[in-house]
Amino acid sequence: MRLGLTRRLSGLLLLVALGGVAATPVLAEQAQLSGEEQARYLAELKRLYLTKNERTALLAHSNALLDTYALTAAYQVGKTQRSDLRYQLSVAGPGELVVREESRAQQGMALAVRNQKLSVFGLDPYIHYDCPPSGIVCTLQNPADGSPWISVLRDHQGAADLAKAISFLIRNLQKS
Repeated sequence: MRLGLTRRLSGLLLLVALGGVAATPVLAEQAQLSGEEQARYLAELKRLYLTKNERTALLAHSNALLDTYALTAAYQVGKTQRSDLRYQLSVAGPGELVVREESRAQQGMALAVRNQKLSVFGLDPYIHYDCPPSGIVCTLQNPADGSPWISVLRDHQGAADLAKAISFLIRNLQKS
């Protein structure tokens, strides 16, 4: 139910951002919006998350998408070593994005937590992602070195929405 609601919300945001025009999947490379479209997108996020702060709205939206498209054990049918993989974004300081990764194995319920800081200054803010036709994962690439960074459930639209939100968040952090 949460996945469906987030998809509808993301679709609504995209329609509003594009002025009601029929939406097509937006790739990370094409996530560059004109000034007016960008302002509408950010205004809609601020309205949705009841804040006047763009960064707060972008963080909340990115974390909501990460929660919705989390790669949980329930989606890993037939895999012997299933685990939950969840992410959360936060800001550590000026220009520093922190990615918290939690991995919980189904067997033994062991929890592994890894925090990764990313200095956003000097980076290309546009997040690229890959959703291979085989498998159940989409991988967002680290903007610093292009390595695999965040793994989410294989959903092209979800990965595109997440890449767009994180791209805007990085651009916002680069202003500070």
